[in-house]
Amino acid sequence: MTYEELLTETALKDERFIVMTAENRALVRNMPKALGHRFVDTGITEQTMVGMAAGLALRGRIPVIHALAPFLTMRAFEFIRTDVGIAGLPVKLSGFIPGFLSDGNGPTHQAIEDVSILRGIPGMEVYCPADEDDLVKMLPEVWSSPAPAYVRINHKKGGYEHETYTPGKAEVIGDLRSDITLLVYGFLFGNALKTKELLEKQGLSVSLVNMRSLKPVDEEVIVRAAKDSGRLVTTEDHFRTGGLYSIVAEVLLGRRMTADVQALSLGERWFKAGTLNQVLETEGFTPEKMADKIMTYAQ
Repeated sequence: MTYEELLTETALKDERFIVMTAENRALVRNMPKALGHRFVDTGITEQTMVGMAAGLALRGRIPVIHALAPFLTMRAFEFIRTDVGIAGLPVKLSGFIPGFLSDGNGPTHQAIEDVSILRGIPGMEVYCPADEDDLVKMLPEVWSSPAPAYVRINHKKGGYEHETYTPGKAEVIGDLRSDITLLVYGFLFGNALKTKELLEKQGLSVSLVNMRSLKPVDEEVIVRAAKDSGRLVTTEDHFRTGGLYSIVAEVLLGRRMTADVQALSLGERWFKAGTLNQVLETEGFTPEKMADKIMTYAQ
């Protein structure tokens, strides 16, 4: 099942659902015909769309709104924070082409701080599916929650069949009693899975955790990995500040724990624009380069 098929099926079964977009119909091309007046395109007006969605939510609706991730999370941030966040309204934010998925568009179209800024809103949930299979398994729970939520939409096909999503729980692949535990979210899951295989060929025991939900986050899996693994490696197409590396630090500090944690992230710099494959190569996020960084890491 695709994202659009799932959303269409859900909306047809429940008239509370309203589908909205700020002239970004890539994910929902067939929905105007399916939903009629319950599909609303506001044009390139992300702030207006969020404000309208908040008003609809106050009237008992469940708006699922769509825009390019950087424009949804940054241009409309004040409206998300004030209209949706403070009121705790069930507006579901679908951010398209987040992180490295902004193929060839340059810094203005790169949402590489979205996790940081959205999880800073009290009550806002943040989800980062690994691929389309993960996405459609997670969304029924996301959409049924009464909380506002941001989803890093990833509709790319993956070769891995994910387990059923349990709210707030990560997906663990392998035994956490390992030399290395890779913590990852979003589309880098596929590369992390291949990295795991490369490291195992080097004689290391490696586990992989698909974090899936960054808020609420599975604190227990982070704590278990910190206790049982020789090293944690956070992997993300996001700035280091405020992302998974920061989340791990917050969890461990809150438990008065320490661990050997290596961050594979952007640090404090923009990445050079290019095609997706070019970015993965130049920024060191191919499986081969990730495995090399892990093998040559010095604490």
